[in-house]
Amino acid sequence: MRSLRHSLFLLALLPLAAFTKEVPAPAEHVDADGPYVFRNGDTLLARWICDDKVYARKLLDTPTTLPPECGYPHALALQPPAAVSVSTLPAVPRIVAVSDIHGQYQLLRNLLRANKVIDAQDQWTLGSDTLVIAGDVFDRGPQVTEAFWLLYSLQQQAAEAGGAVHFVLGNHETMVLYDDLRYVNPKYLRSAQLLGRSYPQLYGADSVIGQWLRTRPVLLRIGDTLFLHGGISPEAVQLALDPASTNAAYQASLGIPKAEVKADPNTAPLYDGKTSPIWYRGYFDGRLDTAGVQSVLDQLGLQRIVVGHTSMKHVSSFHGDRVIAIDSSIKNGENGELLFIEDGKLSRGLLDGSRVPLAEGVVEADD
Repeated sequence: MRSLRHSLFLLALLPLAAFTKEVPAPAEHVDADGPYVFRNGDTLLARWICDDKVYARKLLDTPTTLPPECGYPHALALQPPAAVSVSTLPAVPRIVAVSDIHGQYQLLRNLLRANKVIDAQDQWTLGSDTLVIAGDVFDRGPQVTEAFWLLYSLQQQAAEAGGAVHFVLGNHETMVLYDDLRYVNPKYLRSAQLLGRSYPQLYGADSVIGQWLRTRPVLLRIGDTLFLHGGISPEAVQLALDPASTNAAYQASLGIPKAEVKADPNTAPLYDGKTSPIWYRGYFDGRLDTAGVQSVLDQLGLQRIVVGHTSMKHVSSFHGDRVIAIDSSIKNGENGELLFIEDGKLSRGLLDGSRVPLAEGVVEADD
């Protein structure tokens, strides 16, 4: 016993960095990044970093078009602040879903083009159908900014065509906004230095994308399918029974320091690293068997749950199509897949545009 106490004492003396990933050092140079667009009264201030220099432009804060400078390559139709997103929608004939983009804009664009979600000019071509992104655009990769603006733009274009784009928040959105920067690409820490703000402040409530993020859901039900980043654990079923309230609680907590949201009993269940909707992995590691999954579905009146967060080689079916895992490891920058749900039939779209059945997932034993 004395030896165990002594070991624990020595462990307590080790620095925190011995157990956690450290925030990376900023890059030395930024080739291209932006725009970051901020609201200030009745004006918009757009800022880019091109060849490590800051460029700025002011516009009136009305629906307006912002031409590209560097970074995102297309003109942007900037809109007034978005309304809070809905939590529950009726069934639609076709849904395409993807998750865990992690700054891999080029790969996302190629995947959407190959599967005719967008055209060669990156314009929406899915008509009245629906695209769902199940979280985690932030961190790791080098083109986070471009990925956000693509999704922001596609949401407008889809609405005009009678379709829809839904972005569901992931754990990395909450992490960046509460200043957990362990996984931020060093490029963006340099961008923050040059722009004179912390990286979370580049997505503050005064920014166009930051405001947009603060209106996005964590739980999105479309017909009999629930989309979210991590999953619904048995402990969190109550959160999914009232998705509108849960989404509102997440939206209100975005940007509050990590220690505060975890200490507050009202928000702690939203951020629990093992059981919360943005972190849960129990469908895949043996914590929850098929009977347990079915119990969750029955309580929520669902046919299936679609999640990201847990990386797979392919879009995969678990527990007899009750859980569909759509994190196809886009974050590695090499390959990615889409999920298609068409009148209840499931398939996956590959990077070459072909369509194949879902891969069969294998649950790993929980040791």
